[in-house]
Amino acid sequence: MKSGNRFSSHTSSIVHLALPIWIGQLAAIANPVLDTAMVSRYSVTDLGALAIGASIYISVYVTFNGVMQSLAPTFGQLYGAGKFTHMGHEARQGVWLAMLLSLAGALLLCFPQPFLSIAGTSVEVTEKATLYLRILAFSLPASLNLLVYITLNNAMARPKMVMAIQVAGFFLKIPLNSLFIFGGMGIPSMGGPGCALATCVILWLELFIGWLILRYNPFYRILHLFGKGLTPPDWRSLKALLALGIPVGLNYFIEVTSFTLMALFIARLGVTAVAGHQIVANFSGVLYMLPLSLASATSTLVAQSIGARQLEKARRISASGTRLSASLAIAVACIVWLAKDFIIDLYTADAAVAKCASLLFPFLCSLLFFDAIQLTGSYVLRAYKVVLQPTLLYILTLWCIGLGCGYTFAFRLAPSWIPDRITGASGFWFSNCVSLVILSIGMSILLRHTEKKAWENPDAVTIGGTKP
Repeated sequence: MKSGNRFSSHTSSIVHLALPIWIGQLAAIANPVLDTAMVSRYSVTDLGALAIGASIYISVYVTFNGVMQSLAPTFGQLYGAGKFTHMGHEARQGVWLAMLLSLAGALLLCFPQPFLSIAGTSVEVTEKATLYLRILAFSLPASLNLLVYITLNNAMARPKMVMAIQVAGFFLKIPLNSLFIFGGMGIPSMGGPGCALATCVILWLELFIGWLILRYNPFYRILHLFGKGLTPPDWRSLKALLALGIPVGLNYFIEVTSFTLMALFIARLGVTAVAGHQIVANFSGVLYMLPLSLASATSTLVAQSIGARQLEKARRISASGTRLSASLAIAVACIVWLAKDFIIDLYTADAAVAKCASLLFPFLCSLLFFDAIQLTGSYVLRAYKVVLQPTLLYILTLWCIGLGCGYTFAFRLAPSWIPDRITGASGFWFSNCVSLVILSIGMSILLRHTEKKAWENPDAVTIGGTKP
């Protein structure tokens, strides 16, 4: 097969798998977008509380989501190796992992005062953000257990039912949000915290549907998920999952807190500034779903190839995924730049908030290309179960450069050489762009080194946590 044909074939496979993943993820991320759009029409105070509360929740959820992502390369490699019963065992252990993480996460969400103190907002905003987080604490077991279903299906190249569940959840979110935010049918208006209640109801419903599919769809019988009663924790499996998942969770934590801490620090500049930042950060989350779906699909196919001991194919898939994601990022950046005014109008009618958001869109468009490259690289590295070095890169770039320099610029700690254009909220976004440029270069170098090492010594690559 010629090189061009191989590239076309691998690109087609990535798109085929990524498309339903993207639609499902878009539906999932549309929920907080919908929250922001609806709450912005309730009150600016509630929007500020939502920005702070959502930032804290995302930090907790995404961190534990990252730990749960240890299942993705494990499932993918085992599926490629044809070890279906072992996949079922790991899935049952994934449920235990989700419950342990849910307990820790719920405690953090129920007592968020250390996080809220960073923002230094008014009592009213703090109270609303606290209620928002405490409601979401009850949704955490559902959301983390749902990840077992999602990662299992994606690893088996069956993301369409995941997509259907997530799309249905989004359409249910619209009436529930309206009911709980603005009130009706005897239910008082809750404002921002009403979003959390709607989310909680939907997540438990989605988990129940996922369980029914796994229980009664004949396709999943090869995994032997049911019929053995309650399987006790296998501490060896859990230890292996945590050894892989904790660095990945830390990656997620660093990445999301680069935005979370931005929101908390920007809150010191006032409600208008943080509301403008929230709009751009929220929309960037929507855009993030495209490279994320491509990275997830690429990683899945790479993991399957590794499990089948086809390392050259894994390398070609990785290259195809990176090219595709980077190309689409450039196209999306151009479209967003041309449509930025229309996008802002969809979020808010407040002129001051719109002006703050408009100043940040050039930075958003600038970072998309580099974010796509680093994201694909980090996901493919997880397929090889390389997780520690990417964590160090995230710390150096997103925290040290992105947040450290961003704080210096935003609050003009060196006023003699900081231009006005990169002060305030713009300072954080400018530094984030610089950090992503450096991160994408470092991740690309690490990926090439990992692929070369795997090719030279295939026996060193582990399958499902054990030597093949």
